[in-house]
Amino acid sequence: MLAGFADSSRRLQRLALSHGSVWIKRYGTERSSVWRSVQTVFAAVIPFTFLRPSPKLNHKDMISREVRRMETFRERGFLTPSIIYRSPTAIILSDAGETVAARLAELAATDPLAHDALLINCAGELGRLHAAGLCHGRPHPRDFVLNGEEMLYLDFEEEPEAVMPLAVAQARDIWLLLFQIASTANSRVKSMNDAYGAWAAKAPSEAAEELRKLIRFLRLLLPIARIVNRVRAGQDITRFVVAMTCLMMQPSIMDVLNM
Repeated sequence: MLAGFADSSRRLQRLALSHGSVWIKRYGTERSSVWRSVQTVFAAVIPFTFLRPSPKLNHKDMISREVRRMETFRERGFLTPSIIYRSPTAIILSDAGETVAARLAELAATDPLAHDALLINCAGELGRLHAAGLCHGRPHPRDFVLNGEEMLYLDFEEEPEAVMPLAVAQARDIWLLLFQIASTANSRVKSMNDAYGAWAAKAPSEAAEELRKLIRFLRLLLPIARIVNRVRAGQDITRFVVAMTCLMMQPSIMDVLNM
């Protein structure tokens, strides 16, 4: 394990040991993100808090933030990997098991119904997380791990609630997850609708209201996105169009948009 820990060539590394596997996550090796730069510019120009990026920290503070958020999740009853070792530049985590993303890849060709049901379950779990006064920051199927009847959560680098109200951060959480569901579900319209319903049934009403505000703003971009998608289709544009179209079909959202 010490030899693997000394190898700093990879930011995230799985290390197989005689008694199991661990993950080494290194900090201070991140490349500058173009999206983060764009997000920072938009946040400065457009007065909507959901655009604000999480505070940028040095690698020591990033480790402290991730560890602190993992501890908070566990204190409120949500599963996270165990921290085996922590240094000034890295942490070693227990192997959590199969991610939802990996399971989805297995189900995609063999069981489309189970595939979409798992995506919907992730949305419901995110609603349960939000009901407990938490947010993830960057939810993605690779950040959910199957753990019996419960989900285990990974990747706590983002902390949007530090720069925006919690309800806004939660609304952005579900929007980001629905964006992923729009691109991977087999029955996209039905699964998007069911996923929104699964989240809304558990999430705080304040987060649902902030999601409506987010959609109210983003729908202004929808006509442009549709034109661009017809001229030159791209994965991100297609996801945006599908996600927005499905969300705008929700009666509870449309009631507010039409006011």
